[in-house]
Amino acid sequence: MPETETRPEPEALLAAAGREGRGRLKIFLGAAPGVGKTFTMLEAARQHVAEGLDVVVGIVETHGRADTERLLAGLEIVPRRHLFYRGRAMPEMDVDAIIARQPKLVLVDELAHTNVEGSHHAKRWQDVEDLLEAGIDVDTTLNIQHLESLNDIVARISGVRVRETVPDTVLELADDIELVDLAPEELLNRLRQGKVYVQEQVGRAIQNFFSKGNLTALRELALRIAADRVDAQMTAHMRTHAIPGPWPAQERILVCVNEAPVAKALIRVGKRMAERNRSAWLVVSVATPTTEALPDKAKDSLVEALRLAETLGAEIVSLNAGADIAQTILDFARSRNVSRILIGRGRPRGFLPSFLRETVADSLIKQATDFEITIVSPDSRTAGSDTLKMALPKPERQPAAYLWSLLAVGVAAVVAQFVLSLTIMPVEGLALLFLPAVLFAATRYGLWPSLFSSVAAFLAYNFLFTEPYHTFTVYRESEILTLFLFLVVSIVTGNLAARLRMQATAQQAIAERTARLYEFSRKAVSAASLDDVIWASVHHVASTLKCDSLILGPDPHGSLSILGGFPPEDNLDAKDWGAAEWAFEHHEPAGWSSVTLPASSWLFLPIGASAPAWGLVGVRFRQGAYPTPADRRLLEALVDQIGVAIERTRLASDMEETRVLTETERLRAALLSSVSHDLRTPLVSIIGAASSLVEAGEALGEQGRHAMAEAILEEGERLNRYVQNLLDMTRLGYGALQVRHEPVDMREVVGASMRRLKNVLKAHRVELDLPADLPVISGDSALLEQVVTNILDNAAKYAPAGTTLAVTGRAVGRRLVMSIADEGPGIPAADREKIFDMFYRVRAGDAQQAGTGLGLSICRGILEAHGGAIRAEAAEPHGTSIVIELPILADSEDTVAARRREAAI
Repeated sequence: MPETETRPEPEALLAAAGREGRGRLKIFLGAAPGVGKTFTMLEAARQHVAEGLDVVVGIVETHGRADTERLLAGLEIVPRRHLFYRGRAMPEMDVDAIIARQPKLVLVDELAHTNVEGSHHAKRWQDVEDLLEAGIDVDTTLNIQHLESLNDIVARISGVRVRETVPDTVLELADDIELVDLAPEELLNRLRQGKVYVQEQVGRAIQNFFSKGNLTALRELALRIAADRVDAQMTAHMRTHAIPGPWPAQERILVCVNEAPVAKALIRVGKRMAERNRSAWLVVSVATPTTEALPDKAKDSLVEALRLAETLGAEIVSLNAGADIAQTILDFARSRNVSRILIGRGRPRGFLPSFLRETVADSLIKQATDFEITIVSPDSRTAGSDTLKMALPKPERQPAAYLWSLLAVGVAAVVAQFVLSLTIMPVEGLALLFLPAVLFAATRYGLWPSLFSSVAAFLAYNFLFTEPYHTFTVYRESEILTLFLFLVVSIVTGNLAARLRMQATAQQAIAERTARLYEFSRKAVSAASLDDVIWASVHHVASTLKCDSLILGPDPHGSLSILGGFPPEDNLDAKDWGAAEWAFEHHEPAGWSSVTLPASSWLFLPIGASAPAWGLVGVRFRQGAYPTPADRRLLEALVDQIGVAIERTRLASDMEETRVLTETERLRAALLSSVSHDLRTPLVSIIGAASSLVEAGEALGEQGRHAMAEAILEEGERLNRYVQNLLDMTRLGYGALQVRHEPVDMREVVGASMRRLKNVLKAHRVELDLPADLPVISGDSALLEQVVTNILDNAAKYAPAGTTLAVTGRAVGRRLVMSIADEGPGIPAADREKIFDMFYRVRAGDAQQAGTGLGLSICRGILEAHGGAIRAEAAEPHGTSIVIELPILADSEDTVAARRREAAI
């Protein structure tokens, strides 16, 4: 084999690297309950302990079996944690304690167990994954009936539907599998002796699940699953260590088919062999540069053969190859550890083709020294003329191709005549001037025009440049040899150029399919919504494959419905709906050209790599048309991309919903924190003062009662402000805040706010710099008063007692700019924008002054409703200045003068 093929496969190395640092998983796989899985696991654990390995028991269920309890004694057991479920304390494995303990090996019984509600994970196998990720080796037990893929089979065998299942991927991740098995008679004896279930349950168990037939069938399933897993491990080992193989430890059959009539016979023989040996089988077709040039009859024959293979349950594989088809097949067979290859007998060929090149079958027989080769002969009634016709290239039927080829030869003859007249080249060399004409015909029009031009060039050269001239007679023997060599060289050259053209055509077809996939991927990525993805999908599938297309999915009620179609389609007949519902329910293709309900005119393919499917893609080709293998692969690739695009939109939608829910939860938590913490403070003060009034009574005196009343009033006003802020924020959040526009003098608004906060501001000096001609603005005086009150309250709360609060106002253009500055500690530049977020102070910590953290956020909402703005700046020499801007009323000066006169009167 070439050197590049003896290297380890990158995918295998990446898979091995991905397991670095993970713990090893060993599964004791039981054919049925009671075969001794837990007993075997404990025996192995005690052996590990004797060897000095650090082993702990995560969870082991003894079910009252004395032998199991005896083996469990002496092993270190990690205490279980208890979760309360429906009023009962339920013990579960403590994964966190095991990870903190960091043993080398932990024993985890009953891998398929469902955890109690409230656990970290819903299933125990998910807990095991956490342990493996932590680098801890795990030994666990599992019965074969708990595998997800065998759930339906076990139900048919035993009549019992197993509710607790484990995904097959968990079994695939196992580093070791040890099959624990007992003969059915021995297991039944154990059951009768009460070593599996208590005596009251034995009779019912033997009549139902534990019949001898059921146990035999389950035993066979366990043996096959274990063998398949070991075979997969062996294949992975071969790929990782670059072992060429094959290692025929398990029978695997490869059937090679092409467009020949023997293909269907090959597939049927392969099916019978696989059934007799109970082995896996694959059907492979090889695409070459000549595949695209095959006649429609040959393409249809290959498609029908592959459809038959799919119907019979084979794994279908398509390979691309250059000239050496046999080597491509052998390389694939070695990579899949195939033991036997089925091929058809070579089709009859003439002497010259057989002499020039051997058949693929002959090449396989010579090179496949490490495989069993089985040759299947075609039926004599179907072999013969049809086979020969399919093997011959299809002649070019465009007259223009031959006319252009003849014209090229004529031009070459004229050029050769001109060169001859210049006597710069001997007559024998003039033949080379005809080769470009042959190459032109071959590269432009293909094989048959190139052969036509070769013969035309041969005749033209003979007619014009060999003696006697202008006849087809040849006198000299050397010229005969020259003419013969020229004909051979031109034919060979034309044939090579035609093959290059065919390869270029094939590559162009592949490039077009790739471009279509890329185009759809680009459209799907740019689609913003699910409807956009569906429309882009149906349109692209229909235009690419020249068919009708549909996408179906569940409606809000869970029923399958048509979500989009091209051309628009909103109805299917009963056969089509039956095929669609079956494909959706079973996550398998159904309908036309499939194994299930082929009477339907539509082929339905499930969207999504795993069950349950998100929806279906339906395609309908015109009457009599069949998709080629390349079209089928393209359709499957498009379906996969549609699934990815739909999943992307669903994830984006889920992320947005999660973000909204998270934000809602955060706001709810912050609000509860404010209500429970900040609103409680004034209530406590009010209750305390009122209690003093009630209990002390006359003992407080007039002055004491007055002080208590003032405290109640002050705290009540503070509580009222908090509640008002909450109500205002609720109104802002629901868009229910209504601004009543009227002329407002901000001097009056500031005065009303100061009177409202007289008790809060009594510890500070308030300096007002509001000119008498301050412009009037248009707004709601009550809401603007709330804004100024919140800002002044914040300034007084955070500025030290005895400091100054400065309120200034100026007209700047058509805007009124007011600032309220304090001499407090100030706000860092990075936080000046955040203080206008809801509950910012709550997130900043509990060491702050009391408050809900809504005041400035409400200010921003009210001012934006007025068309204004608010910002925070640094004050001089220190502190914070809150600046607000509001639009000035158009007739502000007249309004101010009128209101001043009214106030004077």
